[in-house]
Amino acid sequence: MSHTDRLLKRPQHFRRLTGLTPATFQHLLAELGPAWEAAEARRKTRCPRRRQPGAGPKFALPLADMLLVLLIYYRTYVPYSFLGVLFGVDDSTVYSTVCRNNRRIEPLLAGLFRIPERKVRLSPDEVREVFFDTTERPIPRPTRGQRAYYSGKKKRHTVKHQVVVVRVKKPAGRKRTRRRVRIKAVSPAHPGPTGDKAVYDRTRARVPAGATGYGDSAYQGTTLTVPYKRPRGGSLSPRRKAGNRRRGRKRVVVEHGIGKMKVWRIAAERYRNPRRRHTLMFKNVAGLHNRMFG
Repeated sequence: MSHTDRLLKRPQHFRRLTGLTPATFQHLLAELGPAWEAAEARRKTRCPRRRQPGAGPKFALPLADMLLVLLIYYRTYVPYSFLGVLFGVDDSTVYSTVCRNNRRIEPLLAGLFRIPERKVRLSPDEVREVFFDTTERPIPRPTRGQRAYYSGKKKRHTVKHQVVVVRVKKPAGRKRTRRRVRIKAVSPAHPGPTGDKAVYDRTRARVPAGATGYGDSAYQGTTLTVPYKRPRGGSLSPRRKAGNRRRGRKRVVVEHGIGKMKVWRIAAERYRNPRRRHTLMFKNVAGLHNRMFG
């Protein structure tokens, strides 16, 4: 019996360790299987390869366990050596095995989730309101260009992403159902000190026709609907204060969406992996969020 089979028999522990229910995991594994086989066929028949297809070292874990390792790594963000102990991988090869498997599965998951960077498309079951915000997380001090990544707000080196969130319509006749949210776009990683408006302008994300876009006060000067700004030396009228409260109650869904993404600790804690892979990881976390909560 594989590690995945044993853990699937304990649904509560499975969700705590991976962030997904067993049913969601099974659906994802069924979609990943054909993509994995196609990728392996391309790898084994690529032009520079000298070995015959099927030759060379074999994978230490089956595909289900490899996906499970990646999900546990995303969810808990524990060291590779800890995963090696859990899955019985030799300590001398745990880094190369787990790291190699993760780097092969991550692009395949991104191909399944298809989280865009700027183009937002709304489906019929989504409310025609789009919410923009950025999220910032710490990274190790870069060896070069340290000043570009140092955030005075966080007092450390950080990167940030712009996240676009929409709400899902409630089912008819179910008034007390919690409204679900979906991540519709994730921008490339930007240095932490980059302003939210600058990220919006560089990403060139646009609100779909017929929809209303919302942002916080950092998006002043864009086409988004933002809170009324208090004039210098003056004050806001009661009507505008009430309008800001209404917009704040609507816009809080983007905070909920980003907060649920950070259930996967790799998206919340200090990032320890290569910075060039941060966008790929963050898009995969957005895709996992949509499978679980959207």
